[in-house]
Amino acid sequence: MTLRMTNPFYLLPEAGTAIPKALEKAVFSADIPKSTLAIAAMRASQINGGTACLWAEVQLAKKEGITDDQIATVAAWRNAPYFTDAERAALAFAEAITGMAHSGGAMVSDELWDELSRHYDEKQRAALTLWLAGGTMFNIVNNVVREPAGQIWDNSEAGDS
Repeated sequence: MTLRMTNPFYLLPEAGTAIPKALEKAVFSADIPKSTLAIAAMRASQINGGTACLWAEVQLAKKEGITDDQIATVAAWRNAPYFTDAERAALAFAEAITGMAHSGGAMVSDELWDELSRHYDEKQRAALTLWLAGGTMFNIVNNVVREPAGQIWDNSEAGDS
């Protein structure tokens, strides 16, 4: 696949630095394990077909100690024994939030919200929501321009996954 154009986050560097840095700062302050954020973002990128972001999230997952078994089975997490209940709640939420964009705005169920609430406080749920919504934005941008997989974005230069 050929890159269609320079990534907008490089062409508009103010967005490419401000958005990822602000998002990371806010989300990371909520004390959700980065490994959980990585697998949730991996699942969202799988659903969105975001290969560039998926590749970058796998690299983050490895850095954060996610096992090869978890990486290999994140798409089939419901049937894999490798995830904690908290990670399962985050993965289900990732699917629901990402599915909203694909299903005409279907809501996150009360049952899912209650399960998420058992594992994450309000600030953490806010962070997870913003992380997944932001990741979907990056998936969209990268899919439009056909950004290839294989690069970790440095937030001091441009966009992030």
